[in-house]
Amino acid sequence: MKKPLVAAFFALAIAGAGAAPAVAAPVEAKPAASTSGIGTSPTAQPAGAVKAGAAQAESPTLKAVTLAGTVALSNCSGSVVRFPNSLDTAPALVLTNGHCLEAGFPEPGEVVVNQASSRTFGLLNSAGTRVATLRASKIAYGTMTDTDAAIYQLTSSYATIRNSYGISALTVQDTHPTAGTAITVASGYWKRLYNCNIDGFVYRIKEGDWTWKDSVRYTSACQTIGGTSGSPVVDQATGKVVAVNNTGNESGQSCTVNNPCEVDANGAVTVRRGINYAQQTYQFAACFTTGNQLNLNASGCVVPKP
Repeated sequence: MKKPLVAAFFALAIAGAGAAPAVAAPVEAKPAASTSGIGTSPTAQPAGAVKAGAAQAESPTLKAVTLAGTVALSNCSGSVVRFPNSLDTAPALVLTNGHCLEAGFPEPGEVVVNQASSRTFGLLNSAGTRVATLRASKIAYGTMTDTDAAIYQLTSSYATIRNSYGISALTVQDTHPTAGTAITVASGYWKRLYNCNIDGFVYRIKEGDWTWKDSVRYTSACQTIGGTSGSPVVDQATGKVVAVNNTGNESGQSCTVNNPCEVDANGAVTVRRGINYAQQTYQFAACFTTGNQLNLNASGCVVPKP
């Protein structure tokens, strides 16, 4: 996790995918002037990253993936998302990390449900230009237990956003992704696209006090940095969201904050310095109605409950 703490601004060595997880940026930092969570200058071009607008010319595989529909938070990235059965008239949703919540990191075992929020999000178009400010009405769901995800409900519907700004929501895939899939991590905070593949899936990731299940491990090309926490992980072939970016091992330590470790089914621990991770999102499709109301008792809804 990249710590979204002011102290991280001075440390220059905080994780870059959502730190508590590893990549949240300092809360008051601005993309053009702040340091990243993992010590990379915000003007530098990390491996696997391309600036918005340049991606199409440099990498034909990215034609279906742009920054359209991503959002910038005060300390993280996110995206406007819908589920396959969401109605156009339903209040839109924003997906980010649980460790990006404005109240700070949820404790292990804590699940936030239907909590009032007026948080704002900067909506980006395909070129990374901010075209609108969207506002939340509540945190529909947020946790760092088993996964690291938060879903905000907005005051605007999908139809309103599309008709007003020409931006459509990204669709969350409702099935488990596949190893080897070409993906793009699209950061609204940094207005950058990171391109790599799903290297595999991790039985458990442990970082500090938190444990996440069946996490996505990237190939080494996705060198996500502080502020990319909450970025949608998009399947390049379908354009659908398959995960939410959240952490990476910064310095090679084992199972500490900003240095997650992998734990297999037998308890064996593996540390992969410089490798970054995401949490799958397909599970959430079964937990929301067509009107985007959370129903944790719905058939097939297996996410942690309060």
